[in-house]
This record gives sequence, structure tokens and C-alpha cells, in this order.
Amino acid sequence: MKVSTMKKLAFILLLIPLLNLVHAQKPRARAIGIPFEGKTGPYNAITDVKGVEVGYSTIISGQGKNIRGKGPIRTGVTAILPRGRNNNPVFANWYTLNGNGEMTGTTWITESGFLEGPIMITNTNSVGVVRDAVLKWYVKTGWYKEDFWYTYPVVAETYDGFLNDIYGFHVKEEHAIEALNSAKTGPIQEGNVGGGTGMMCLGFKGGTGTASRVLKIADSTYTVGALVQSNFGSKKNFSIAGVPIGKELKDTLNYEFKAPPSYQPGDGSIIVVLATDAPLLPHQLKRIAARVALGVGNVGGRGENGSGDIFIAFSTGNPGAFQREKFAKLDELPNDLINPLFEATVQAVEEAIINAMVAAETMEGINGNKAYGLPHRLVIDLLKKYKRL
Repeated sequence: MKVSTMKKLAFILLLIPLLNLVHAQKPRARAIGIPFEGKTGPYNAITDVKGVEVGYSTIISGQGKNIRGKGPIRTGVTAILPRGRNNNPVFANWYTLNGNGEMTGTTWITESGFLEGPIMITNTNSVGVVRDAVLKWYVKTGWYKEDFWYTYPVVAETYDGFLNDIYGFHVKEEHAIEALNSAKTGPIQEGNVGGGTGMMCLGFKGGTGTASRVLKIADSTYTVGALVQSNFGSKKNFSIAGVPIGKELKDTLNYEFKAPPSYQPGDGSIIVVLATDAPLLPHQLKRIAARVALGVGNVGGRGENGSGDIFIAFSTGNPGAFQREKFAKLDELPNDLINPLFEATVQAVEEAIINAMVAAETMEGINGNKAYGLPHRLVIDLLKKYKRL
């Protein structure tokens, strides 16, 4: 074989993984022309914060009439590891806009100021099994080295019962373990994946989305990354870049399902995980988590009565903060310099939600219930109509 031919073959072999990655990635909001403020990291993902890893388990099977315990199944689990496989707790705090939902482990986060393990997101009825699976994963992997230890896993949820056989309890221990073991850095999938598989949002198909912002404060550069499990909001309030998308598309591709009598437009939930490498203390992370609500509001969330809007923020700064027997020396960003992080938080959350909707594809679930994917072309036409492009 000629040398030139061998070089070409080697180049093609190097391209194959990249081509597979491109094929696996769904369209993203910026790629189809939606405008956003702010500078992103290289992946425009929560994994732009160094050390953060994300993994999924996606469970899709069956179609037609719902037979409890058999399906159809449209659900999954998402895992976020703040420092990857490195068990080194991070400063954290949390905030709830409307509390019709669940995030376990938050009482101790409030008291201690630390997040001591991964963050898991799944469906409403699977919080318990996922929580137990995390404890078993700790034992199996030797996450804790001490003979005596205790922990309170953080597991959050949103409700996927319109598309998924949620009372069939299809999420098992192995699915949570799969999400944890598959966690990685770099670009991550969005849309109908992980815990976001069966979710709906603002009148269209929702799911998992992510985004990031890079900013300078004084002489330092910091990153903010958001990951959302998006299952909230009423179509009439849906907005992109200030354009009333939901009102313009009010008669276009509406959900197809028979809602129960108690259902109200806007019922649902959103879980947001916010990561940064800025050296923030727990009380400052509470302030960051509260600003997540502004990003949710920008796209149409109103914290409705039937929605569980729960947000958690952590900082990978101060890697030596967690100590048991000695004093820790800490860096702290002055409060007077925190505003750029507030702005980055709002921007990243807003884009992560839209990324989830852009990537999500039309999905039919139990009993023929259907959630339609966001119509990209119509959205771009509306942005042009309102002179946002």
C-alpha cells in the first residue's frame, strides 16, 4: 500500500468517531439560528465546568394501549457528577420557585453547605429506587473510604405520566447504575434522553438540555453551566428572544392526549442543575440558584401551582473546602463582583431549556398520547417576522 493511501486511511479512521458524534448530536438552538446573549464554553454544556460529568440511562419500548407494568415505556435517569469519580464534596445550595415536586437530600445541603455526591434526575415515581441505587453504587465503587459513614443522595424528579407507564415502575436499580457509570465530560446528548425522555414543555416535546457561559471577573475567567430536565409551562406563555412563539403557534401541533380533570395548563416541573468554577460559598450559591427562576421565566415559566420548579447550584472552586479535622483556607468571590454570574446563570438556563426543546423529537407514548417536537422552520420564520434575526 502506498504511503499516501495509508495516510488517507488513517485520516478516515480518525474521523469516524467524530462523524459518529456529530450523527449522535441532535440540532441545537444556535445551529438553527436562534439568537442568544453571552459567550459559551467549547461544548456549550454543563461539562464546560472542569470536572463535571453527565451520564444517562434511556428506556424506550412498546407502543399503543397502556398496560400497567408492561408499557409503553418512555423514561430514564440522568446523573451529574460534580467532580467526576473524585469523591470531594462541593459547596452547594438550592432554591424552589414552586414546590410541587421533590429533590431529596436538600435538608443536609442547607445545614452543611456541601453536596457530597452525584445529582440524579428521573421520573416522579422512581425517586426512591434511584436513591437506593446511589447508595449501592457508593458501596460497590468504594466511594466512601471510611468504615462508618452516612449520606443523603440527591435525587430530583419531573412527571412523565402522559407519555410513560409511570405506575409500571420501570426504572430499576441497574438504570441508575448505568447513568452513573456512563457519566463523562465533553459534549452530551439532549432532548429525549435520560430522565428527560418522556417530558413535555411549553406546549411541545421537552426533555434534557444544557448550555454554558464563560465570563471574566476582574482578572479571572469563570464558567457557568446549566443542565435542565424540562417538563413545565403553558404554551400561551412560551417565548424565545422576546417573540411570543406560543401565541403565534397556539393552533399548531398541540399535545394529543386526554388530560385528567385535575390537569391545568402549566402543570409539570423543571429541575435545573447549575455548576460553576467560581469560588462561591453556600450563601452565594443560594443567590445563584434563585436567579435560575429568571431564566425559566424568560421562556414562559410562571411557577404554576401544579409545577415543581427546583434548582440546585454548586461550585467546584475551593477543592480543599471539605475537611473533617482541620481548618480550610477558602477563596471567596466578593458579593460586589457577583452580578456577571447572575447574568450568566439566567442566560445559560434560558438557552438550556430551548436546546432541550430544539433537540427533542416528536414522541408518541401510552394510549397514543403524543407530544410534538418544536417546529424549527416555523420558529425561525417567526423570529424573522419579529426582526429578531
